[in-house]
Amino acid sequence: MLTGEIRSKVDQVWNAFWAGGIANPLEVIEQITYLLFMRGLDDIQTREENKAAMLGRPMERVIFGDGVYRKDRDGADVTYQELRWSRLKNADPQRMFLLVSDFVFPFLREMAEEGTAHSEHMKGARFTIPTPGLLAKVVDMLAELPLEDRDTKGDLYEYMLGKIASAGQNGQFRTPRHIIKLMVEMTAPTPNDVICDPASGTCGFLVAAGEYLREHHKGLFRNEALNWHFHHGLFHGYDFDQTMLRIGSMNMQLHGVEGADIRYRDSLSSGHGDDSDKYSLILANPPFAGSLDYETTAADLLAIVKTRKTELLFMALFLKLLKPGGRAAVIVPDGVLFGSSTAHKAIRRMLVEDHKLDAIVKLPSGVFRPYAGVSTAIVLFTKTNSGGTDHVWFYDVQADGMSLDDKRQMLVPADRFGPVPEYRLNEEEHTKNNLPAVLAGWLKREAEERDNPRTAQSFTVPREEIAAADYDLSLNRYKEVVHEAAEHRPPKAIIAELLDLEDEIARGLKELEAML
Repeated sequence: MLTGEIRSKVDQVWNAFWAGGIANPLEVIEQITYLLFMRGLDDIQTREENKAAMLGRPMERVIFGDGVYRKDRDGADVTYQELRWSRLKNADPQRMFLLVSDFVFPFLREMAEEGTAHSEHMKGARFTIPTPGLLAKVVDMLAELPLEDRDTKGDLYEYMLGKIASAGQNGQFRTPRHIIKLMVEMTAPTPNDVICDPASGTCGFLVAAGEYLREHHKGLFRNEALNWHFHHGLFHGYDFDQTMLRIGSMNMQLHGVEGADIRYRDSLSSGHGDDSDKYSLILANPPFAGSLDYETTAADLLAIVKTRKTELLFMALFLKLLKPGGRAAVIVPDGVLFGSSTAHKAIRRMLVEDHKLDAIVKLPSGVFRPYAGVSTAIVLFTKTNSGGTDHVWFYDVQADGMSLDDKRQMLVPADRFGPVPEYRLNEEEHTKNNLPAVLAGWLKREAEERDNPRTAQSFTVPREEIAAADYDLSLNRYKEVVHEAAEHRPPKAIIAELLDLEDEIARGLKELEAML
C-alpha cells in the first residue's frame, strides 16, 4: 500500500509537470516511465556487480561498460558510467539536463539489443521535459521513492496511471480496476495458462492476472519451468499505440514480470496465422470505434463474420486466437447482445451453438463515466468448436460500489469494495456493491442458481429458449419484472372519498374569500 507521503510526492511532481507546460497526462506518464526505466537499468547493473564481486567472476550482463559512450558538445568524453541513474541523480540540474537529453535518451533508443519488449519500445523514446529545474525535481522525487519492493513499485505506477483517468481526455484507456479484478476472479487464471489481451493499453488485465497468480499459486515460483513460463511465456498483449506499449511494458516490469510479450499490432488489420489457437485465456476491453475500413480488415476475421463493425470483428478475433478449451471474459457494448443485423445474429449463434457461452453479466451504464455512458456487458465463453452451451447464466449488476454519475465516488469503504472485499457485505452494502454477489453466483451457476426465478438479479436461461429468441442475449429479453398488486377498492368508496375531497376544497375556498 502507498503511504500518504508517497502519494503526496507523486501529486507534487504531477503538478510540477503541469506548471512546466506538460498538460497531457499520457506525456507525463511517458516521461516518468523513461526515468523509471533508467533507474531500473542502474539497479540491474548494481545487482550484477554485487553478484560478480561475491562470486569472484565476471559479470554475466553488462549494461553500462567502462568505456567512452560519446563526446559532448565541447569534445569532452562522456562515459557509460555517467549515464547511470546513481550518477545522474547527484549531478547539478544543467549537467543532468544535458546528459539526459543528449546522451541518455540516444542510449535508450539504441539498447534494443537487450531483447526485452520494453527496450524494443524504447526505440521511439523522446525527451520532452522542458527545463533543467523540472527534470531535477522529478529525479529527486523518484530517487526518494522506495522502489525495491515489487508491491510498492506496482502500486506507485497504478496510482500514476489512475491520474490518466482523473485527468479526463485519456481515461478511455483504463478499464476500472475493480471490473478488471471481477473478470480475473471469474476466469481464475492458472500457472499453465497462456493469456492474451489483444487491446492491451496499460496492461491492466495482464497485471491483474499476474497478481491473482501470485496470490493463489504462490508455489509456482519454486518450480523452475512454471517460473520461467510466468516471466516469459504467460502474458501477451497487442496495441497499435507506441505510447501505450511503453506504458504497458513498464507496468508489467514494475509488477515483477520480466519478459512479457507486449508488441505492436493493429489487431483488426493484421493476419493472425501465427497466433491462431494459441491462447488459453483472453481478457479484454477493446476500443469499439464503430465502423472500420473494410479493405484493411484482416481476411481471417472476415472469414468468420463479414461486417464492418469493430465490436463483432473483435469477437471473431477472440475466437480465432483462443485454443480449443480456451476461455474468455470480454467487455462488449450492448448492441452485440441484441443487434438485428445478419452479422450480429451470426456471431451470437456461433457463441451459443458452436462453442460454450457461459454467462452474460450486464454492467450499469455509468461504469465508464465520465468518458462514455454506453451500456456494456461482460461476455464469458469457452471455445469448443463443438458446442456445449446448456444454460446461460445472466446477472444484472445494478451497483459496482461507486456512484454512476460523472463523479464516480466510492459508495462503500475500501475494505468492502470490489469483488473480493475483506468483510462480508450486509444487505444495505450489497445494494451499493453487487460485485461480490456476481462472483458468488458465478461459482454456483451450475447448482443453486438454476433455481432462481427470472425476477431475481441472476438466473439461467436454457439454450433452447435463447435459440427460439433468435439468439437474443440481452438480459431484459428474459428477465421478468415484479408488478406490485394494486389495492382493489369498491367504486362507492372511491366516489365517497372524492366527494369528501370536494367538500374540503369548497371549505378552503370560503375561508380564503373571508380573509380577502
